[in-house]
Amino acid sequence: MLLAFETSCDETSAALAHHGRVLANVVSSQASLHAEYGGVVPELAAREHLRNLLPVARAALRQANVSPAQIEAVAATRGPGLAGALLVGFKAAEALAFVLRRPFLGIHHHEAHLFSPWIQGNPPTAAFSEFEPNVSLIASGGHTMLAHVESESKHRLLGSTVDDAAGECFDKVGKLLDLPYPAGPQIDRLAEGGNSAAFSFPRPMLNEANDDFSFSGLKTSVRYFLRDRPGICGDPQRLRDLAASVQAAIVEVLVTKTLRAARRLGVGCVTASGGVACNRALRQGLAAACSRQGLKLRLADPGLCTDNAAMIGVVAERKLMRRAETTSSGADILPNWPLE
Repeated sequence: MLLAFETSCDETSAALAHHGRVLANVVSSQASLHAEYGGVVPELAAREHLRNLLPVARAALRQANVSPAQIEAVAATRGPGLAGALLVGFKAAEALAFVLRRPFLGIHHHEAHLFSPWIQGNPPTAAFSEFEPNVSLIASGGHTMLAHVESESKHRLLGSTVDDAAGECFDKVGKLLDLPYPAGPQIDRLAEGGNSAAFSFPRPMLNEANDDFSFSGLKTSVRYFLRDRPGICGDPQRLRDLAASVQAAIVEVLVTKTLRAARRLGVGCVTASGGVACNRALRQGLAAACSRQGLKLRLADPGLCTDNAAMIGVVAERKLMRRAETTSSGADILPNWPLE
């Protein structure tokens, strides 16, 4: 019975995992708190984690009908992430493991995302028996990267963003459109009624012979577009067309580069996770592209795309089963921990 914590950014989460099943996964979001500032304020995030961690942990234990005495291992996100936010969950988990005299594991946040597409069903259960080598896209507000996942214990970073992440681009464009934070879901909804071919926006690094991403140029292009067309956002239909056109540019880059990497490496499976993987156009685009090329596609459940402790717990449990080394007492967080 493993209790896991996730506090890398602005979601406070606790989960119970047992033999691959997620018995509880409680998430407290800070989105409304940070909306006033148009983005995550690190100091406020850490303070909210301090306030929310114990209530969230107690809620997870109640939901799973588990007592603290039944906990056999503890895990928490060690990095990467916001230093103050990471400290809250990591040190609380470490202290709990020490008091209970249980093994403690610090888990890499991105590694957990890599395996979240293999957690399926209700209740969510890890289907690692179905695992096969894949190219995995992680797209969120802070990160956009591609990885070659060869096995449960071997993965290699192929490329990442050189500036703005895809989710960051969605949020910054949303701010330009005067949409509430986080803007990704807002743009997704607006785009549903828009014409994605109405306006032409750049597809940064689409034809570069690498697996890196760049979205700052797209954001700047939208800024100039709006400067030259004052009042365009006052027309509801043109606003929907604009949202659809920007979304189409982001999605085309993500889909094209992911599928290109899969072809080059000769893998038969593609996976996707992270908050941006909730975007319906991206999910549809990946599904259509994989179908055309005869590739399997595994998408993380929308409830497990954003930051959550369930994926931390499942990966930690698998590591214990493989007798991976536990995290020593007094270990520090790793805010810039590289995936490799």
